[in-house]
Amino acid sequence: MTPLSTLFSVFGRIGLLSFGGPAAQIALMHRELVEARPWLTEAQFLRALSFCMLLPGPEAMQLATYAGWRLRGIPGGLVAGGLFVLPGAALLAALALLYAQYGARPETEALLLGVKACVLVIVAQALWRLSQKALRGRGDLALAGLSFVALFALGLPFPLIIALAALWGAWRAAPPDTPLPEATPVARTRPATLLLWAALWLAPLPVLYLSGQELLFDLSVFFGKLAVVTFGGAYAVLAYMAQEVVEIRGWLAPEQMVDALGLAETTPGPLILVTQFVGQLTGHAQGGPGLALAAGALTLWMTFVPCFLWIFAGAPYVETLLARPRLTAALAAISAAVVGVILNLSLWFALHVLFAQLTQVGAGPVQVDLPVPASLRWQVLPAIALAGILLIGLKRGVPVTLVACAALAWALSRL
Repeated sequence: MTPLSTLFSVFGRIGLLSFGGPAAQIALMHRELVEARPWLTEAQFLRALSFCMLLPGPEAMQLATYAGWRLRGIPGGLVAGGLFVLPGAALLAALALLYAQYGARPETEALLLGVKACVLVIVAQALWRLSQKALRGRGDLALAGLSFVALFALGLPFPLIIALAALWGAWRAAPPDTPLPEATPVARTRPATLLLWAALWLAPLPVLYLSGQELLFDLSVFFGKLAVVTFGGAYAVLAYMAQEVVEIRGWLAPEQMVDALGLAETTPGPLILVTQFVGQLTGHAQGGPGLALAAGALTLWMTFVPCFLWIFAGAPYVETLLARPRLTAALAAISAAVVGVILNLSLWFALHVLFAQLTQVGAGPVQVDLPVPASLRWQVLPAIALAGILLIGLKRGVPVTLVACAALAWALSRL
C-alpha cells in the first residue's frame, strides 16, 4: 500500500506545477503516475480519464482524486484532489485581495491587459483542440452552431443547452450489441458514502440561511448549482457564469469578469478556480477583506466538494458506466455543443479585451453586443501577436508567455 507521505510528496508537486490548463495537467499526471512510477497502467489511466470526462467539474482534478482513491481509498483521494487545488487556491486568494486593492491603478490595468491578451490566445487554442476532437460530422457542426446562436444571440441559459444536447445524443444512440459488463469495483460504493458527501457539500446552506447571511447564501447556492452543470470543462461554463454574474446578478462588471479569467490562468490548478476569484471579489465589494475571504472559501467548498462526491460514488463502476452507449452518446453530443459554447466565450472575451466600449444591437429575443470601433485598445494587438508566437510558434509555457505579454503591454502603456 502506498504511504500517504508519498502521496503528499507526489501530488503536492503536481499541484504546484499544474499550469497550462487541463491538457498540460493531464500530461503531467501521466508522466508522474504512469511513466515515472507503476501506480496506474496506460489502460487504467485512459479509462479513468474517460470516466472523469463524463462527470461535471474539472476533469484533471477528478483524475488526480481517482488516482489517489485507487492507491489509498478515500484518504488517498482527499490528499490527491486537495493538493491539486489548494496551492492555486491560496495564490488566487492573495491575487484577488491585491486586485481588489490595486486593480484600478493604471499600471495594474496595463499589466492585466497583457495577461488578457495571452489568455485570448489560450482560449482560442482550447477551442481549436476541442473542435478537432468533438466535431466529427455535419451533425456535430450543426449542434455546435446552434449552441453558439442560442447563447450569443438568444441568451438562453447554459444548463438548458447542455440538457438538450444530452437528450439529443441519448435519443440518437445506437442500442448495445453486447450485454453490459458487471461492475468490477475495488470496493462497492456504500450508501453512507453518498449521504455523507452530499450532506457535507450542502451543509453550509442551512447555516447561512438561518444566520441571515444573504450574500454568502446566494453565492453558495449559485456555485453549488454551477458545480452540477460544468460539463465540458471550465471554458464551457465560464460563458454561463459571466452571463449570470455580470448581466443577471450584477455582482461584477464585465471588465472584472475578464480580469478574473486572466488572473486564474496565472495560477496552478484547475481553471475553474476562477469561481473563487469571482466569489471573493463579490464579497470584497460588499463587506471588505473579511467577507471576501469567507466568500472565497465557501465558493471553493461548493465547487470542489461535489468533485469528491462524484469520484467516491462512481469510481467503483467505471467499466459499467463507460460501456453504456446512451451515456457515451450523450457525452459526445454535449462535447459538440460545448464547442459552440466556448466559441461564444471566446467572442465575448475578445470583444471585451479588444474594445473599451460595446453597444447592444437588436430587438426582442435577438440581441447582440457589437464593438464601438473607435474604442479599440491598440496596445492589445502586439501582445496578442507575441502570445501567438510564444505559445503556438515556439511552444513556450503559459507562465513565461503571461509574463512576457504583461511586460510588453506595460511598456506600450508608457509610450
